[in-house]
Amino acid sequence: MLKEKYLKEMVPALKEKLEIANIMEIPKLEKVVLNMWIWTYVRSGNKDFSSLQEHLSLIAGQACTVRYAKKAISNFKLRAGMPVGLSVTLRGDAMYNFLEKLINVVLPRVRDFRWVSKKGFDNQGNYNFGIKEHSIFLEIPQNDVIKNHGLQITVKTTAKNKEAWRELLTQMGFPFAK
Repeated sequence: MLKEKYLKEMVPALKEKLEIANIMEIPKLEKVVLNMWIWTYVRSGNKDFSSLQEHLSLIAGQACTVRYAKKAISNFKLRAGMPVGLSVTLRGDAMYNFLEKLINVVLPRVRDFRWVSKKGFDNQGNYNFGIKEHSIFLEIPQNDVIKNHGLQITVKTTAKNKEAWRELLTQMGFPFAK
């Protein structure tokens, strides 16, 4: 399990590699957020997006929430209060289980997989990347997929700089491009 590997192997390795004296400063994962944009699906006339909610809930292992538009944008034919996305926040054991499944099972299943980019880091300790097809997850019944939707994944860490973020995620097994 990834959490046990983190506690037993990665914490001492990170402490040595990053030259950290205080064990509380070692970077760790805070949360993983999954987002699915459904506005194009809703705009095309499909008012029922319960299948997408079910798919995201199966992927994450917990119920997702619907995100609504905060204000109207006439150029996009968007009105305030219309559903635009689905979101799930994973913490604790669910977060580690999802990342283990993502790294070891799901990403290798992507057709023509070319690794994940190193450019997804921001200044707050987040790593963002996207998956073009949500149907690559094993939990999704292939007969139920009407249209493939993208999935945006954000991994939030407590690291202070990009070197520490990169080292933490590399030790976890993220397949970064060389």
